[in-house]
Amino acid sequence: MQRERGNHTLQPTALVHEAYLRLVAQPERNWQNRAQFFAVAAQSMRTVLIDHARANLAQKRGGAEVHVELTDALNLPQPQPEGLLVLDRALQRLEGIDARAARVVELRWFVGLSVDEAAHALGVSEKSVRRDWNFAKAWLQAELDGIER
Repeated sequence: MQRERGNHTLQPTALVHEAYLRLVAQPERNWQNRAQFFAVAAQSMRTVLIDHARANLAQKRGGAEVHVELTDALNLPQPQPEGLLVLDRALQRLEGIDARAARVVELRWFVGLSVDEAAHALGVSEKSVRRDWNFAKAWLQAELDGIER
């Protein structure tokens, strides 16, 4: 939430509570390790943010998609609800190309894990996470630049 805009209507506590409720409501909660838990938690938080953005857009009666900048190596965009939906669609396409890179983005962006924490959660080396992170950022930047044109 620290990367979100300042006037975001979803508070961090509400995000955590909603994600928690979705996690405990799952019929199959037998996570085998931290990696599984963090993967499910990241997807849950992503879903909460996307659902919130969609609801916010529905209240505003939609709107055109906006261009989202990926400005530097450690800061992903601070999207408005429309931009978050654009980012979500781009992440869905990235999953088809490189699922682990998409997981790295989820863990780093939506959960806020560091490179070493993401590496531990995924069971891979920090070097692999850095490589996936750099690839994902470059791919997402190119993808989002293409959306604007």
